[in-house]
Formats: sequence, C-alpha cells, structure tokens
Amino acid sequence: MEYLPSLQQEFDELKPSLFELLAEQQLSDLLPPSIRYILAVATHRHPRYLLRILNSYDEIYALLSLLVERYYLRTFGGSFTENFYSLKRERVLLTKNGEIPRAQIGAPGPVRDALQLRTRDVWKNLLIMVGIPYLKRKLDEGYDIHAAPQASLIMSGGPRYHPGDELPPRPTLRQRLFHYYKWFLRNIYPSLNAGYYLSILAFNLAYLFDNTKYSSPFLWLIGTRIRRLSSADHRAIAAVLDPPPAPTTRSRPGSSLLGLLSPQNLHSQLLTSLRYFLPASIFALKFLEWYHASDFSRQLARKATEVLDLPAPVANGMTPPSQRRSSNKKNPDDAKSSASSPAQLKSALKSPTSDTQLDEKEPQDRRIPISASSYLPIFTVPLPAADSETAQSCCPICLNTLTNPTACQTGYVFCYVCVFHWLNGEHQRQIDFMDGEAAAGAPWEEADGALEAQQAKQAGSEDGDRDEEGKSKAKGGSRRGKWESGRGRCPVTGRRVLGGTEGLRRVLV
Repeated sequence: MEYLPSLQQEFDELKPSLFELLAEQQLSDLLPPSIRYILAVATHRHPRYLLRILNSYDEIYALLSLLVERYYLRTFGGSFTENFYSLKRERVLLTKNGEIPRAQIGAPGPVRDALQLRTRDVWKNLLIMVGIPYLKRKLDEGYDIHAAPQASLIMSGGPRYHPGDELPPRPTLRQRLFHYYKWFLRNIYPSLNAGYYLSILAFNLAYLFDNTKYSSPFLWLIGTRIRRLSSADHRAIAAVLDPPPAPTTRSRPGSSLLGLLSPQNLHSQLLTSLRYFLPASIFALKFLEWYHASDFSRQLARKATEVLDLPAPVANGMTPPSQRRSSNKKNPDDAKSSASSPAQLKSALKSPTSDTQLDEKEPQDRRIPISASSYLPIFTVPLPAADSETAQSCCPICLNTLTNPTACQTGYVFCYVCVFHWLNGEHQRQIDFMDGEAAAGAPWEEADGALEAQQAKQAGSEDGDRDEEGKSKAKGGSRRGKWESGRGRCPVTGRRVLGGTEGLRRVLV
C-alpha cells in the first residue's frame, strides 16, 4: 500500500507514505511518557531535587520541546523525530496542485530555498507540534480527574447530581472559572475529542488514496506538508553541520578549543547530538529489556552472591530469656531492685523505638507495653490460653466466638465490631477499664482487674503493702491520666495500627 498512489498517477518519490508518518507520530507520542517514567524512577532516589520537576513535568517538557523543535525546524526543516526518519516540512505554493515538477528536477536548490519554512511558518508549526499536544495532555488529565468518575457512575446507574458541582452563593472569579472549566470537560470536551480523532482519521485516509497533500488537519490549516529529504536538502544540512574551514591565519594555542566551548557552538552541538542520542537510547532500552527478561541476569546475580561469605549476626548486650529468668529466681531481691523507680523506667524507655515493653519476670505474667511518648502503660488484652479448645475461634477482646473475623496489621484476628470500636477507643471494655467501673457479668472483669495490680507490681513496688494497695485500686477509681486506653493500637501488642480502621483486613474462613 506504500506505492498505492503510483498506480493512479505519476509516482512522487519525495512524498512519504502514510506508514512512515504514522511511525514518526508514534515515536513522537512515546517520548513524553518514557521520559516521565525515567524521571519518576529517579525521583524515588533523589526526591529532594527532582520532586518539583516531576510535579511540573508537562510545563518543563513543553518548554524544552519548544527549544529543541525550534532549532531542528530552522536547521533541518523538520521536527526532532521527523529528522530521524529523514523527513522535513515545507510550504505549499499557491500554484495549480501546489506542484512544480519540472523546476524540482532542473533546479532543486532554488526550489528548496523557495519552499523552506520562514520564521512565521516555524512558529505556526511549533504551535501544532508543542502547543496542541500540551493542551490535549492537560485536558485529558482534567477529564480523568473531574469528569471520568462521574461519567462511570452515570453509565452504571449511579447518581447524576453531585453537590460539590454547584457554585457557592457568592462565587469568586476563580471559583466561577473552575466551575465553567468542569462543565466544559463534562459536556463539550468528549465531543470535541471525538471530532479531533475523526478529523485525523479522515485526513489519513484521504492522504493514503492521494486525495490530499496533508496528513493532518492542522497541517492543512497552516499550509505545510511533510516531504522526504532530497539531495539538495542533504547538501544544505551538511554545509550547516560542517562549515568550510576558515582561511589559514596564525592563532594562539588553544583558541580552537575555546571556540568549541563557546556558548553558541556548545548550544548547537548539544542539540545536534540529540540525533545520535535517540537511536542509542532505543538500543539501550531494548538491551535492558532483554537483560531483565533473560536468565543471564539471574545467573550473574547468583554467581555474585555465592562468592560472598556473610558472617553470622552478633548481638551485644542482650541476655537470653532463659538466663534472665534463672537470675531472677536466684536473686529475687536484686530483681526487685532492678525494677527500679518510675524515673529510672522513663530513662530506660528513651529510645528511638515507638513503643517498648517491660521484661517479664515470670513466664506466666503478661508483658505490659509502655508508651514511648507519654511513658504510660497501654491497656491490652491477653490471648486465650493455647491449650483451650476454643483458643483458635475466640476473640481476645470480647472472649466470645469470632464473628466476621478481621485481621489486624500485627497478625492477630478479632471480631470486626470489636476491633473497629477498639481502634476508635469506643469499646465497652476500654471504657470500663479507664473509668474503673466493672461491668456486671462482663467476662473480662477479673482479667482487667488483675492487669493494673500486675502493672503496679512491675512498676517497682518496694514492699507487699504497695502490692495490696495496687490491687485495691484496680477494683475502682478512674484510670485516666494513668493509662492509655489503646486507641489506635493493636489490642494484643499495643503497637500503633497504620491507617486506623482502614488498615483492617477481613479474613475468609
């Protein structure tokens, strides 16, 4: 189909086929998302320097594209990707059919100069090459944010009215413009977008059957068409890139190097080098794709790790639990003194960790977590006994059979209603414990009463009288200001749950 026009009339060797133009357009459309992806990956490693650039990517890319495309249009007569496919842009003469075949054959140089883009034509082409794609990207992004969710709701039978879409009683100019912008995206932009693609399709079909010289409606509006580079174009480009040497004169040593590093020459050399950067980047991308898809990278990584001989981790300053228990049993007086006062307990808790726990003195005692910010004990619940028959199906909070099992981020499973209210600090067990009031007939009354007595014992009671006093206080009196209710924390471990109730996950049994 590339040579379909030659079957109808005389073949034009300088006219590119539709498939060349489509390939060039696809390459041009792939550049912005590819560069954005590379920038996003680099931003994860250096967010301090690249985050602002990533947030303003569309504007920065449009500005850089404007500079690059302007240089290529003025130097090579085509865009960056068109030059990669040996294409150019030229004006259409106001003659019959816009063609001068005899002059093209006899005097290609003067014809090239006559059809070359002028300054006004360059800016018109920059408008359709940089301005229209930038505007379309912003409109597509706005449609995805403000119009696409509502359109999906309407198509699925959802509500058609959103209270946030109405203007306030006395809207400001910014609110009024934003309201009209959203109305345009929801009511006019879908039809405008469909017309945009249909017009391009119509021009492509007409160009394929040689019924028009323009492959795009925007090129028709500005009177520009795309052609192949001729021999005269190649000679002109070579003359620009390799200027003739200057007459031989005596110059100071190093003057040629300074000339190459001058701002004018450096700018042109940098932009010209992009011609070689594009094919090199495509080759590098395909090589990396093959490297990660093949088994070669895995074998290389496996051989590299086999050479490494990692030593076993060494932990200094830690006492095994078995030795700690035996030492506490042998010297109970030293164990009591090591419990120390609350002041020493606070100094021991000043660590970079978020929450710490007291060391258990006896195997059967519960470890009470201590808050690293307030230095108050956190109210937690014990796990059911492992040897009981209902241990696997019992909720640690309400001590009843699990209903709608829900897992916390720490891995423990509770009833959904219990853990939901616990994270919000509204569970009845929390309220009873913090108020110091025992609920009549509550299955957790005895466990919560013994918890504060154990905390008073672990906090460093110096004699048996304080233990008895702690047990008496556990039976009544408000505990607010002395305990944390466990709001926003795991009911068993006392660790914070990220996201609150949104961090809960249902368990399928």
